[in-house]
Amino acid sequence: MNPRILLVEDDPVLGKGLKLNLELEGFAVDWLEDLRSATAAYGDGKFDLTIMDLGLPDGSGLELCRSIRARNSQAPILILTAKTDEDSVVEGLNAGANDYVKKPFSQKELLARIQSLLRQKRTNDQTAQYGKLTMNLDQRKVRYGDREIAVNRREFDILLHFVRNAEAVVTRESLLSKLDKDGEIFDRTIDSHVSHVRSRLRKAGASDIQINSVYGVGYRLEKL
Repeated sequence: MNPRILLVEDDPVLGKGLKLNLELEGFAVDWLEDLRSATAAYGDGKFDLTIMDLGLPDGSGLELCRSIRARNSQAPILILTAKTDEDSVVEGLNAGANDYVKKPFSQKELLARIQSLLRQKRTNDQTAQYGKLTMNLDQRKVRYGDREIAVNRREFDILLHFVRNAEAVVTRESLLSKLDKDGEIFDRTIDSHVSHVRSRLRKAGASDIQINSVYGVGYRLEKL
C-alpha cells in the first residue's frame, strides 16, 4: 500500500505542483489548504506523514502539529517554511515536527527528507519504548535495559497499551475495549493481569518506571 501523505499548503500553485509530483513518486496525497480542514481530515483518516506550511489562512500550522501529537500519533511531520530565523524552526520542532524544509526548495531535497522520515517511521512502528523498557512488536519481546522479560501474550498486549499511553491515565474500560478481542478478559480480572505485569517489571529490576493505580479510574505508567 502506498504511503499516504497529508499535504497542508494554502498556495494553490505550490500545493497543486507538490501533489502532482508526490503522486508521480507513488504517494497517495490528500491536499488541503487550511487548518480547519486539515484538523478534521486527520481526525477522520490515518496518514503516514504530514507536510504542512506554517502560515495558513485560518491559523498556524503549529496548531495542527500540537493537535496531531495530542492524538498520540507519532507519524512524522515535515514543515515547509519561508521563515529562516532559528526561533521559528525551534518553535516548530517543539510543537512536534520532525523536520523542516525552507522555501524555496528542490523536489530532490523534499523527496530525500520524506524518505528519511518514512524510514524512521517504519523502524518506530516495530518498537515501543519508555525509559529503559523496549518492546519489539514483530518478535513480541520485551527488554528492560539488557535484560529480557518473559511475558505471555496477554501481558505483552497490556504492557504495550501502557507504553503507548505512557503518563496518561489508562482506564479499565479502555483496557477492555483495546485488548478483549476474544472475550478472554473481564473487568474483575484486569487488576490481576496488571498485577502480573507489575511483578514482571519488578523482577527485571525496572527502577525508573512504575504502573501506579489511579483510584476509582485505572492506572498510569510513569517514571519514578
